[in-house]
Amino acid sequence: MKIKVIHGPNLNLLGVREVNIYGPAKLEDINKNLEMVAKQNGFEIEFFQSNHEGDIVDAIQESLTDGTDGLIINPAALTHTSVSIRDAITAIQKPVVEVHMSNVAAREEFRHKSMISDVVTGNITGFGPLSYHLGLIAMMEILNQIKMAQAQQGQKQ
Repeated sequence: MKIKVIHGPNLNLLGVREVNIYGPAKLEDINKNLEMVAKQNGFEIEFFQSNHEGDIVDAIQESLTDGTDGLIINPAALTHTSVSIRDAITAIQKPVVEVHMSNVAAREEFRHKSMISDVVTGNITGFGPLSYHLGLIAMMEILNQIKMAQAQQGQKQ
């Protein structure tokens, strides 16, 4: 099964920007850790990062045809503004886990509202890079449950 991880704007600067909020880990380090865990558990994983909203929408939509079974997404600042990302998530009808490294509820007022939280399967916030790891564990469990349910349905037919 395949999981796509989508990183939003400025996440390519992890380890450099606002280290006091996001910590010293670089995006490449987070991706390497996720790749190792996914492979150990028999999952394929793909990564995408963009600073452009339309590119993120395209990556979400591509999951309809590229074999992706579930998404992990950190839309970063677009979390609070993007109806188009919300609409794309709704359109694909696949499990999606929203992750944020910082505790957005403890930050500026404008960060308290997520445009996607009510259309994703679940969200994990405030654990730094561990948020991605927890999101991956959740997605692997969700996909394993779907696979088991499909197998049971196939046995009944």
